[in-house]
Amino acid sequence: MQNNVIRIALTKGRLEKKATELFGKMGFDTSLLSDRGRQLIARIPGRNTEVVVAKPPDVLTFVEHGVCDIGIVGKDTIIECGGEYFEVLDLGFGKCRFSLAVKKGEEFYGGYGVKTVATKYPNVTRNFFGSKGMDVDIVKIEGSVELAPLLDLADGIVDLVETGSTLRENGLEEIEEIAQISARLIVNTVSMKLKKQNLDEIISRIEENL
Repeated sequence: MQNNVIRIALTKGRLEKKATELFGKMGFDTSLLSDRGRQLIARIPGRNTEVVVAKPPDVLTFVEHGVCDIGIVGKDTIIECGGEYFEVLDLGFGKCRFSLAVKKGEEFYGGYGVKTVATKYPNVTRNFFGSKGMDVDIVKIEGSVELAPLLDLADGIVDLVETGSTLRENGLEEIEEIAQISARLIVNTVSMKLKKQNLDEIISRIEENL
């Protein structure tokens, strides 16, 4: 990567759309980003800035390894995956929450047996129950985690919840909130020193337009 180019990693999907709107407010020409088709790297016209669109864990990897200077990614991915970078701003969009949910009317914390919990986020789940001094069996699910209690695969689930409508439609209910989630701005630790002036300018403009 050229030393004067700032490369920003964006999370595909909703956060990409919100971030593109934010860049537009900042006065960036987002035409190539908004209409990128299948291109995964888009240039911001008139600026030494490139945008890379990737899956959430890859955003962390690209920023940690310095191939991207800045990343926009959900706090859920940061908590689950960890890594070495600076988390500099809560961007305030992409809001949701980690919650523990069970079949409606069922008691999760009763009894003496080890509970089984299905989730896409095993580290978050392990740390949450560890903080309570509880041992749980964790089943990793890649798709619709709501299916696990319905199929009697698990006693409960840990998942991201926005409105709760998917849970309700499937006969589940939240019984405990684990953490509030939103999009965060992360910065590579070396870039923060080597490209400080350019990055400070971008971070300030982001703050002004939130």
